[in-house]
Amino acid sequence: MKYLRLVSLTVATMLVSACNPLMTASMDTLKAAFEGPEPLALTRQQVNATPYYQITIAAPTGEAVMALVRLQDGVGFWMASTRQILMLENGLAIRSVGFNNNLDGTRFDGESPFQTGLHRVVDGLQTRRQVDFVEGYRMGVVLTSRFEKKGLETVHILDRDVELLRVDEDIAMEGLGFTARNQYWVDPTDGFIMASVQHLTPELPLRIVQVRPNKPVVQ
Repeated sequence: MKYLRLVSLTVATMLVSACNPLMTASMDTLKAAFEGPEPLALTRQQVNATPYYQITIAAPTGEAVMALVRLQDGVGFWMASTRQILMLENGLAIRSVGFNNNLDGTRFDGESPFQTGLHRVVDGLQTRRQVDFVEGYRMGVVLTSRFEKKGLETVHILDRDVELLRVDEDIAMEGLGFTARNQYWVDPTDGFIMASVQHLTPELPLRIVQVRPNKPVVQ
């Protein structure tokens, strides 16, 4: 947490030092808390003008752009200029900081299918992981899931249409009575997750889109 605070102070200062899409989008997120969410208008030119890998997130309260500020042991630390932090590992959100509700940790029982790539999952694969939630001190909640491939779909990202493999993950959180469907749109050649809808907590669904991924852009 000490490191996260340090990152927040130094990188957020850089992000808000000029009027850029990262700052504007995050300010719109704050505005949305009072006025309701507004669509995020973002162009490839704006994305390319900012020297960071970038994702967009859409939450019930609004939309924002986040920049990759650190990559350590396969975990990417993505941050908005309003200092929310989202940690992604192989495309899966494993922790969040600064949202209204936060995922505090994720631990798989056995091998993670995200590590080997969702393009390789067998239909009907079932997994189990433990998740921690800050609010309510709900620690070690058992999350079970079942994966199923749904075929290729065309996904529009900024100004491009990309053909991606859709993989659904039906999840259930034991003891909470919560069920939902996470969806992932992955590069069928290497499993890189270009877009997803993930329920980090029962109260926090996020749509995450790689608008400037840290890999060669799919043409």
